[in-house]
Amino acid sequence: MIERTGTGPLRRLVVLRHAKSARPPGVADHDRPLGPRGRRDAPAAGRALADSGRLPDLALCSTAARARETWELAAAQWGTPPPVQYESQLYAASVPDLLDAVHAVPEGVGTLLLVGHNPGLEELVLELAGDGLEDTLHTVRTKFPTSAIAVLAWHGRAWRDLVPGAALLTEVMVPRGGNRTS
Repeated sequence: MIERTGTGPLRRLVVLRHAKSARPPGVADHDRPLGPRGRRDAPAAGRALADSGRLPDLALCSTAARARETWELAAAQWGTPPPVQYESQLYAASVPDLLDAVHAVPEGVGTLLLVGHNPGLEELVLELAGDGLEDTLHTVRTKFPTSAIAVLAWHGRAWRDLVPGAALLTEVMVPRGGNRTS
């Protein structure tokens, strides 16, 4: 158990791994689109966020095609999607790169959605989660699959104050769309 000394409003970092992508021959990794399963799962992720009341005030999204498509299909499930910023540094990002992007978020954002890739997202969740329900931590440690969502909560005045171990991993969801054949 970590000691929580943070003050300030409750903030949430919602981490969404892109949905399942296709691997068309001759297409560069950055340009890979979602596959059929990904096109079903991404809207399910958007519905899961809406149903859980975890809609973001701002989204930061990798510039990779599969991440952008995941964002677009998830956000289409909401009445009015929040602003999105496409960040090239989120593609193939390490934990320090991801934290740099989070630390630059304006103070007025209460809930931030980060759409990107593994292994960076999984490592970020585990690094930030100083505590959490053991089953949620175990889920992330075991596998953070495509379309997985992790919600981290912490108290802080500014996003730049989010440091490793300061957040509570409150939930992990792996939404899936129906009628799956692939």
